Amino acid sequence: MPDRTIRHSFKTLVSALCGVTLACAAPAFAKAPSGDVVKVRLGGSGSTTRIVIELDKSVAAQLGSDVDDAKKTVITLPDVQLDQSMSGPGQGVISDWKLESQLGAVKLRLNYKAGARIYRRFLLPPADGISTYRYVIDVVPDDVRTDAVPTPVVTTPTQQVDAILAQEPAKSSRKIIVIDAGHGGKDPGAKGSYSWEKDANLAAAKALRDALEKTGRYKVIMTRDTDSFVDLAARVRIARSANADLFISLHSDSGTSSETSGASIYTLSDSGTERAARKALAKGDWSLNDTTSSDQIVNRILIDLTQRATKNRSATFAQLVMDHIGDSTPLLKSNLRQAGFVVLLAPDVPAVLLEMGYITNAHDEDMLNDNHHRQVMMGQVAKAIDQYFENDVRYASLVGFR
Repeated sequence: MPDRTIRHSFKTLVSALCGVTLACAAPAFAKAPSGDVVKVRLGGSGSTTRIVIELDKSVAAQLGSDVDDAKKTVITLPDVQLDQSMSGPGQGVISDWKLESQLGAVKLRLNYKAGARIYRRFLLPPADGISTYRYVIDVVPDDVRTDAVPTPVVTTPTQQVDAILAQEPAKSSRKIIVIDAGHGGKDPGAKGSYSWEKDANLAAAKALRDALEKTGRYKVIMTRDTDSFVDLAARVRIARSANADLFISLHSDSGTSSETSGASIYTLSDSGTERAARKALAKGDWSLNDTTSSDQIVNRILIDLTQRATKNRSATFAQLVMDHIGDSTPLLKSNLRQAGFVVLLAPDVPAVLLEMGYITNAHDEDMLNDNHHRQVMMGQVAKAIDQYFENDVRYASLVGFR
């Protein structure tokens, strides 16, 4: 079955967001007195209301299960600090809202003017001069069809960044590729004799993005496109929120011996698979199903089936990458590897982590910083992506997940 059909329950929401405009009132703002919450702002109208919580840290928010009232919603922000409660008037379908600390977390309580529901929520990392994380929640009336929900018109740079995941044209057949430039900002990664890993990774990510966009066959999303810090869990949530068809994390390896050189690629290990399953069974942004099920055995079987298919697809792509880049890039003797890296944990997004070479090796470091070699190598990765989809590799996510 085509991947666009079996993932319809979430993809429809993403693909239906563009091409429709919505008159927005001026967004409302509320600044936090202290703590991890920087600001809360609202925008939208009676059809769609967006609330954005700006934070100093990443968060894996959870939908509350203790509220069944169609006029209320509770969202928990674990491990977030708020020294004083915040509240304010609503906008659009939201009557009012309140943030308060409770048991080591922050609770967001939304009261609606009439029956309403959350149809989408996602986390955006710092980017494009914006230093905060933004947890975005879109709310619609109960009687609104989600496949006809418009996206609020964005009028400020911050709002434009908030809408990045809503820009896929309706009925597009383009595959969604998330490129993750490893490290960044305060996390520089490994150090070579004259360069840092974070810079080599970002340059390669931009080269791969450009190669893919030239084909016109892909929508490319970068976890970062500047020298900014994005925590590991947020990188995974970006891929899942975008309903990515493929996730590629680019890194530069390091070793204790300066003689060690060559590229390698990682897919998720068995121990990492178990770790991902535990996250998927937990409530939050990483869960495969936002609804509460009384049958955890059934849930686990569904998760296992999804993970098995995802691991197979990841392994297929990893082999294609090594086959393609081997003509221009030296490879480690054992170059197909497995690990439990956080960025590989999404249970329903095929993912690889490509170590492009050893920045601690003089020859590899020169290649990692050579623009021509970078263009050739990322061009070969792009060809591997083309072949991956040309081989009609189909995705096995199940309807209703997310």
